[in-house]
Amino acid sequence: MWASETPGKLYRVRLDDGNIQKNWERRRVTPEEAEDLFFNEPLVVGYYALGRTSSGRRLFAAFTVRRKLIRVISVRDMNIREQEAYKRHEEARA
Repeated sequence: MWASETPGKLYRVRLDDGNIQKNWERRRVTPEEAEDLFFNEPLVVGYYALGRTSSGRRLFAAFTVRRKLIRVISVRDMNIREQEAYKRHEEARA
């Protein structure tokens, strides 16, 4: 579990054992990568996030929020459209 601070909020990121196994077997995404994307200013739209890990891997994550806990349900590499949207997000931040 990790903690991320945003202005006025503290979130923890969590994956359950079933989702850890599924994300590894189907997409070769580690739990650390899934959690890491939330610490690198992801683009969040509803309950989806587009983000980059510290090593530069671009990921899409579906998640839910329970109080101050982010539960990652599924995570995978971004598709082309998602990469383009995330690139626009990064350019707007710069």
